[in-house]
Amino acid sequence: MDIHRSRFVPYPPSAINALAFSHTHPGEGSEDPECLRLAVGRSNGNIEIWNPANGAWLQERVFYGGKDRSVEGLAWTQEPDEKDEQGTTIPGRLRLFSIGYSSSVTEWNLTTGLPARHSNGNHSEVWCFATQPKLEAHTKGGARTGVDAQQNLVAGCADGTLVLLSTADNELRFDKFLSRSTTKKARVLSVTYKDRNVVLAGFADSMVRVFDTRNGSVLRNISLGNGPSGGPKEILVWKVKCLSNGDFVSGDSTGDIRIYDGKNYSQTQRIAGHEADVLDLAVSRDGSMIFSGGMDRRTCFYSCNKKNGAPRANRGEKWRKVSHKRYHDHDVKAMATYEGNKLNVVVSGGIDTQPIVAPLRHFGKELSRGLPALPRDPSLISAPEARLLVSWWNCEIRIWRVKIQEDGTEKPKVVARLALQGDENIASASITRDGALLAVSTANEVKLFQLIEPKPAASSGLRIRKLELPSTSGARLVRLSEDGKWLAVVTSSGAVQLARIIRSEDAAERPRALHPFQHLQRLARGDVQKDALNGTWGQYTRSITHAEFSGDGTIFATADLAGYVDTWVIEGHEDSTAPEVEIAQASSSSAEDDDSEDEEDVSTQLMTFLGQRWIRNPSGHTMPRLDSAPLLLSFQPRLEGSARPVPNNGNPAVHPTRHNPHPEHNLLLVSAEHQLYHFEVLAGRLSEWSRRNPISSYPSPFRILDNPVKGCTWDVSETRQRVWLYGEKWLFMFDLAHDLPFPGSVDASTFANGVDEKGIAGSKKRKRATIKEPSRKSGSGAGGVALENESLVTKLRKFNNGPSEGSSKSAWIGLTNARDGVDSDNEEYEDKLQALAIIRRRAGQDDMSSDEPVNDDSLSEEKDMEESKQLMDPTRQNPEPWWHTFKYRPILGMVPIGGSGQPLEVVLVERPSWDLDLGPRFVGSHE
Repeated sequence: MDIHRSRFVPYPPSAINALAFSHTHPGEGSEDPECLRLAVGRSNGNIEIWNPANGAWLQERVFYGGKDRSVEGLAWTQEPDEKDEQGTTIPGRLRLFSIGYSSSVTEWNLTTGLPARHSNGNHSEVWCFATQPKLEAHTKGGARTGVDAQQNLVAGCADGTLVLLSTADNELRFDKFLSRSTTKKARVLSVTYKDRNVVLAGFADSMVRVFDTRNGSVLRNISLGNGPSGGPKEILVWKVKCLSNGDFVSGDSTGDIRIYDGKNYSQTQRIAGHEADVLDLAVSRDGSMIFSGGMDRRTCFYSCNKKNGAPRANRGEKWRKVSHKRYHDHDVKAMATYEGNKLNVVVSGGIDTQPIVAPLRHFGKELSRGLPALPRDPSLISAPEARLLVSWWNCEIRIWRVKIQEDGTEKPKVVARLALQGDENIASASITRDGALLAVSTANEVKLFQLIEPKPAASSGLRIRKLELPSTSGARLVRLSEDGKWLAVVTSSGAVQLARIIRSEDAAERPRALHPFQHLQRLARGDVQKDALNGTWGQYTRSITHAEFSGDGTIFATADLAGYVDTWVIEGHEDSTAPEVEIAQASSSSAEDDDSEDEEDVSTQLMTFLGQRWIRNPSGHTMPRLDSAPLLLSFQPRLEGSARPVPNNGNPAVHPTRHNPHPEHNLLLVSAEHQLYHFEVLAGRLSEWSRRNPISSYPSPFRILDNPVKGCTWDVSETRQRVWLYGEKWLFMFDLAHDLPFPGSVDASTFANGVDEKGIAGSKKRKRATIKEPSRKSGSGAGGVALENESLVTKLRKFNNGPSEGSSKSAWIGLTNARDGVDSDNEEYEDKLQALAIIRRRAGQDDMSSDEPVNDDSLSEEKDMEESKQLMDPTRQNPEPWWHTFKYRPILGMVPIGGSGQPLEVVLVERPSWDLDLGPRFVGSHE
């Protein structure tokens, strides 16, 4: 493979301005909720939805913003739980809100990724806002009957106004003014709830004010005094946070954090934590830890001198600064925490664009972890035959031509630039293999362009022509088939639509799209669990995240967050003499078969385009569900010689099916657990390679990768079927023409016969190495366990509140020892899969061997044991079944360049952090 290692493709950085967890902690006595999500707001207006996934950290969705729509704040609320007629508790719906340089608060539809509604009110720009605490379970009944259990919002404005917003009745509307602007019209920089009826607000005039939301009265005005000599007179109170015992803490422009008594509102302590402004604060649930981030790039940790075993810090106990560290290369602008039974982390972000996950409860025992800063879905595509490279960001598109590097001096050239009309950011783009058509989608519309090559005597730039499309709204995903005959659109509501494009042999002639779109129905899935993200209001996990055409354009596949794969195939063969569009009404039986969980009234008309129509894959319902959300979906290219069979008597109704000879169409999916699923699409089953190579056979360097896969490139020939997978910091190759070697620590004879080589019956459990393979998921959800010589503390133990055996006293349990335990159930399951894979591999060899029976049982047993040993011996495997490197990082994307039949040639685009233009940063006194 020839790699063009390039950094010429620009991708402007987008700072992180806001972070918010959907839950701060699980319910009493419950596990971490599966619907836990982290929202990340960026300066380009995009909102990213991350799933912690027990430490795997998957970026599930991106809600695209637009021009001058920076996200400056995020907040979640949850509707009160309800009970149905059977008495089953129905979890309340999660709702996400954002602010950004406007006078309104925006609520987002989590299913569509579009704004659901905006607040109204006669006030100035909203600078900050906060969510009202949830009503505690023990206060919801009895004397508190009739109390509004909704979580309302309070917003602070640029003119000093505080506004209450109501979220009742699934609305977002202005409720009342909590306070009017002051005489100085000082901005409200931060706001938070102390309890459900008391609000704390930090202002730009050196004041922290306390308000009662029931009557709007001011309970206390707290002055921070004048600023330091030589600086501004006013102190900016950038952040206010409340502790669990009622005390609260503030961070300001002097770099100090101040702790206040929650009863008399007096300042009890002041700590100089930073050399510059403190921009955000985070506190632990029990009120014993404080984290701060500021302009000096530091993340500081504070703790109080609480007594051993005390449930929380007592008032009057002194706080101290424990440590500080620079996780970021620029200002730290946002922080958020979650404390659960397993996952307990503090996440920070800022101008350097990368979220950092640090352990909270296991501070000092685990390392921090940086999440990918670049988009999970690469904003990079290519037209290999035309050697065109397309990149995009925000509303702009650039097209590059990568010439053949004969002498190594030819540089790529920009041959076209597009600036889309409108303010919405680009959500998806696709280009044909020959580079003649380019499709682009935003939240409002889908655009199709024709790219015309220049004449030999003209300049090297491309001519761009906009084409008309059937009327459609915006799209989440857009895909063109490689031959440019079909355009697929996945709308924001999850509908799948296809349009037929008519192209002429003359490249200068304008292509046209036939009207109307054909709607494809997905299989109804009834086993989606109802939770705070999935209910009658919509199903978040059924959101389609991946879609792709097969190489010949006869199969279309989609995958959603729930792990379901839907496929459709073309029925019939193209007939140029047939009508361009034929519309027939579907029969009642057909209409019943086309079940859809969408509530939209989708047409049941059957559309035929030039003798072809799309139908649901007859074997699609047999394809298994993935173990987790998909990260990658890609069709394996077929060899040039494997063409489709000629139709019988030219009958366009004859098409390849599982009962009819057809070429192979293999589909590769990679799940969030980094498991490879290789499907035979028309058969609706896993391929032989997938069945013979379980996850236990994957190489150890691949199993412990903590960065998810982003994309792939294929290199297929008669002797190899290589797929090149890549993440932000790694590049991995698997050859699907060869089986992967099993770990050498496995006893093959024991797997095959249940006895060891000495004939002694033994367990079929795989022998474990002395040094355990590190896991992709840490105990707390941050980085791995820190080495003892790298740890900030030498001992850390967790207090177990249950009595130990034979004693009435509570027991101390070492966290390190607790994490050393191995899940034996998972190991036994992997052992069974591996044993089954060995049998399948041996069965494959038996099919190619002689059919002569063996009568001697002892010889047969020896033969089985010898074959098992050979299958387990890595030295006897076919050469180069896998390869990897960490040389390239961070990777924005990797796409193929070059025509068919040529050696694989790719462009690998890197965007290192030192190349980013982040602007000037604070320089400390010691630097």
